[in-house]
Amino acid sequence: MLQENFNLINQNKMTNTIKQSTMKQYLMIGVTAIFLLSSCGGGKDTLAAKKAQMEQLKADKQKLDDQIKSLQAELDQLDPSSGDAQKAKLVAVQTIALTDFKHYIQSQGKVDALNISYISPTGGPGVVKELYVQQGDQVKKGQLLLKLDDAVLKQNYTAAQQNLQTLNTQVAYAQDIYNRQQNLWSQGIGTEVQLLTAKNNVANLKDQLKTAEENVKAVWEQVNTTNVYSDVSGVADQVNVRVGETFTGATAQGPQIEIVNNSNLKVTTSIPENYLSNVKKGTTVVVQIPDINKTFNTSVSFVSASIDPLTRGFVTEAKLPADASLKPNQIALMQIKDYEAPKAIVVPVATLQNDLTGKFIMVASTENGKLIARKHPVTIGSLNNDQLEIVSGLKPGDVLITEGFQSLYDGQLITTQ
Repeated sequence: MLQENFNLINQNKMTNTIKQSTMKQYLMIGVTAIFLLSSCGGGKDTLAAKKAQMEQLKADKQKLDDQIKSLQAELDQLDPSSGDAQKAKLVAVQTIALTDFKHYIQSQGKVDALNISYISPTGGPGVVKELYVQQGDQVKKGQLLLKLDDAVLKQNYTAAQQNLQTLNTQVAYAQDIYNRQQNLWSQGIGTEVQLLTAKNNVANLKDQLKTAEENVKAVWEQVNTTNVYSDVSGVADQVNVRVGETFTGATAQGPQIEIVNNSNLKVTTSIPENYLSNVKKGTTVVVQIPDINKTFNTSVSFVSASIDPLTRGFVTEAKLPADASLKPNQIALMQIKDYEAPKAIVVPVATLQNDLTGKFIMVASTENGKLIARKHPVTIGSLNNDQLEIVSGLKPGDVLITEGFQSLYDGQLITTQ
């Protein structure tokens, strides 16, 4: 009994001594701070000196905080029934297990169509004579969209046909003369010069006939250019021309007729150049369309070979499946997977803490039947949203403290109930 009383007296003395030492250190810090503040009032210290003083005070405070935690841990071991140790701090925990970690590049892009056709006249501008399409109409490839004025071209075609008929008549007449001259020559009548002249006339007229035939075909092709057809199937997204107006294909306000094929879409974005080595053709992409609340899993289909000198980025594209709700120029949120670590240790980023010694995470350790908080220095890897990869410092089976870790110190008694 006397021995127990003696031990208790010694423990109380040690406790008082520790507390007195701690109070003296705080008093010294307070005196130092007052001295520094009073000296700063003179206006002689520079801004750099004041910052250095502040950093020194912070460092001294951190050292004292660490000493207090260490002394408190010793007190808890010497006197488990003391007021500071009798109540364990409530925390939430989670056992660490290996999981697949993936990192994604977050980027905003837009939906674009692979087949967007801006209709233009192949034979040059012309006045619209007939219009066969309206905005919003479904059109097919090869469908006639409008008819341009072809009056002059048709006159040229008629003149070319008349010239062709005239040459046909001349060729027939020249051929008849040549046949007659050949018969006379076979009977010894006439001269050889007359025969050769008739033959040359036929050859020259036939050459002119071939040229006339080609001219008729060319003029007819020009007439056909007044018929403007769609070169893709899709929707007439824009029809900005009316009968009587000149159709050139495009104006200062934009294309006059635009056909969009929504069955073949893609999403495009620009990625910072520092990711160039991580993004390749075939890289997994998750595309979210916020307006329609839809998500698509696809892959990179195109990576540009150059860097934009202004944005310092490169263009990346990914094809999208056919979907009636997708429209060109919709906002798309792209997540491009650039890193993956199978069987990694992953923790919530909020559990990571820092002090003068570096980064650490608090874990729960069972020691002598009690749950104790332990500080584990860690090396971190990549961060994806709120999930942080831990490269070293933790292992599977460690019990991570997920809530209540902010004010814990190494060796503190904790509880989950």
